[in-house]
Amino acid sequence: MSHEVPAVVALKKGAPVEITTIVVPDPGPGEVLVSVQACGVCHTDLHYREGAVGDSFPYLLGHEAAGTVETVGAGVDDLSPGDTVVLAWRAPCGGCRSCRRGRPWYCFDSRNATRPMTLLDGTPLTPALGIGAFAPKTLVAAGQAVKVDPAARPEAAGLIGCGVMAGYGAAVNTGQVRHGDTVAVIGCGGVGDAAVAGASLAGARRVIAVDVDDKKLDAATRFGATHTVNSRGTDPVAAVRELTAGHGVDVAIDAVGLPETYRQAFTMRDLAGVLVQVGVPQPEATVELSLADLFSHGGALKSSWYGDCLPSRDFPILIDQYLSGRLNLGAFVSETIGLGQVEEAFAKMGRGEVLRSVVTL
Repeated sequence: MSHEVPAVVALKKGAPVEITTIVVPDPGPGEVLVSVQACGVCHTDLHYREGAVGDSFPYLLGHEAAGTVETVGAGVDDLSPGDTVVLAWRAPCGGCRSCRRGRPWYCFDSRNATRPMTLLDGTPLTPALGIGAFAPKTLVAAGQAVKVDPAARPEAAGLIGCGVMAGYGAAVNTGQVRHGDTVAVIGCGGVGDAAVAGASLAGARRVIAVDVDDKKLDAATRFGATHTVNSRGTDPVAAVRELTAGHGVDVAIDAVGLPETYRQAFTMRDLAGVLVQVGVPQPEATVELSLADLFSHGGALKSSWYGDCLPSRDFPILIDQYLSGRLNLGAFVSETIGLGQVEEAFAKMGRGEVLRSVVTL
């Protein structure tokens, strides 16, 4: 049996997205059909529309999603119809060399559904990050559907599936922020604010938010920033050093991904400090650093891919923090919209007017 549902599809590079009817099959072995309740509009969806991720059009967009399991395929015994889930774009295979070495968060063969979702004429769709959730139903590998507490509002819970996990994990998993550390976060969009929240929850005594927009800096304080720096008219490196008695920070997180912000993060570290890049760079971007400074400064330069998370472990933890009031996921939701407003949400995102627009279904 298959299901015909409306969905947001990018048919060709750079063109506005369209709502069109797609066909979603019932799950095969190891797969689950999910009824989507909410899905955030992420920068990555816009990258897909612009052809910056690849050229496998048409793309079925949407990947920051929460919903309920509708049906399960053969061999799925840890999920049941009615379970509340957040969808993940990492589902460790368990058998690659990274999984076998006990590092499933670096899995080299992450699982996705194998039965294709299609246009009505049978054209296969490429689901964004292996999910494709700007639709009432989507088909994913069972490992991508992470069971969470049903008390969580789907509009907030779904954001854990990408942006919130990426930022939070950049601080907690990759940067390994510890009690008493000093932290700077450059870029206070959704990912950067999640990094601020993660650093604060990890016990950092000073969390310095850096951005060029005072509204974004004000928002960062709601997620736990203790100090803010507007770098539009101020040298952010000098300002961060002034706020840390001249030393610099233990962990500097670049949530922008520009060569300039990477160099700023590199320079504002304390001796043996850690730089974490979580902002996604353009493919042509390069950065030049002094090898002598790299050697003499010590520490580590790390890239954080999906917050180095293990969804089955980390998603329920973040939901518990949300339900206990320690992690304000609701504050990331700037507005709720319908499927027909995704293109408008892209424009608002580009103008910096929202942390997240969330499609509700």
